Amino acid sequence: MADLFDNIPASEPAKDHGPRPLADRLRPKALGEVIGQDEVLGPDGPLGTMLAAGSLGSLILWGPPGVGKTTIARLLARETDLHFVQISAIFSGVPELRKVFEAAKHRRANGEGTLLFVDEIHRFNKAQQDGFLPHMEDGTILLVGATTENPSFELNAALLSRAQVLVLKRLGPADLERLAQRAEGELGRALPLDGPARDALIEMADGDGRALLNLIEQVMAWKVAGPLDRDQLSTRLMRRAARYDKSGDEHYNLISALHKSVRGSDPDAALYWFARMLAGGEDPRFLARRLTRMAVEDIGLADPQANAICLDAWNSYERLGSPEGELALAQAVIYLALAPKSNAGYSAFKAAQVAAKKTGSEPPPKHILNAPTRLMEEQGYGAGYQYDHDREDAFSGQNYFPEGMKRGIYYLPVDRGFERELKKRVEWFAGLRAKRGG
Repeated sequence: MADLFDNIPASEPAKDHGPRPLADRLRPKALGEVIGQDEVLGPDGPLGTMLAAGSLGSLILWGPPGVGKTTIARLLARETDLHFVQISAIFSGVPELRKVFEAAKHRRANGEGTLLFVDEIHRFNKAQQDGFLPHMEDGTILLVGATTENPSFELNAALLSRAQVLVLKRLGPADLERLAQRAEGELGRALPLDGPARDALIEMADGDGRALLNLIEQVMAWKVAGPLDRDQLSTRLMRRAARYDKSGDEHYNLISALHKSVRGSDPDAALYWFARMLAGGEDPRFLARRLTRMAVEDIGLADPQANAICLDAWNSYERLGSPEGELALAQAVIYLALAPKSNAGYSAFKAAQVAAKKTGSEPPPKHILNAPTRLMEEQGYGAGYQYDHDREDAFSGQNYFPEGMKRGIYYLPVDRGFERELKKRVEWFAGLRAKRGG
């Protein structure tokens, strides 16, 4: 397993034994050279403050690929004179972890600390994560874990309580441009691209610094007579696929963005996030189900047709398949975004559920119970029931809640869409009920 561990002390960089990738050659040699993470590394940032105080603790670096997680861990070891050890949770198991901990204990006995960098730490199971705890607590290791997934979902609470989570952001266009300029300086020449093509190259990197440097290395290897334009670049270079994990953090982020855009009545933003999810390979059936949920939760009776629109779009997709069926779902997205919004039905149901739990097994009032036997008649079942169709306005105003229970008011319709009409009906029946003593 020697290839899994990088036991080179941070103060002694490895010697070159051949060509090195551009990304490796440009790896920062000091934390001040790291691009795009000033909020974390700056003097007032959490990591900058720790280093200034000389009190570095265990960390979880959470961020997308290519933003500097590994580089920061290496530089932290150098800044704190700790022995740097790197493992990957993808390839390591309990035997490898035992070896790492034993080696760290030996170093500690000789007066040397260990910074253990664990890439993809969320891949370790609960038992493996628990295995770090005693070694973190007694100072055998200073743990720096890296993850692209939300630590709240993927890491044990015990581990999170002993480490500070630092959020690293995807690199913006200005950050990537600085990185491109640094690459040009290293290579000694400018990229053979005109302005729009250069912008396109940065867009292709999609916030990933490592991906940008790999793209630059490809472009610099081309033999071209003059600067390439955007179209020439696109024909030579495949656009990088957007980062999207259908079972991970990006899945939840994008569906949240779609749902909130619909709720916020923004059809353009909703269509954008809908398209992003499809481009990432999301199952259209999952989106159809989620759109139907939006119709029920966020529109409700303000537009009763919204639910039917979603079900029809779902059915159309099942019959047409992709890509034509996706258009039906896209039209449902537009309809939902522009529909009047109300969660009054959703809130009413939640309130009724709370009341039902509180009242337990209270029976209905006897006057609305059927009396199929003489004994039940003698017990007062059905006595005094008023048949609503026999009353004026087909409304008796009787009480239908359990006897002794205060009348609940759960449904509060909004003054929007079709619920405006329902609100009038609720108020009209309430007025009649008050007159008739119900």
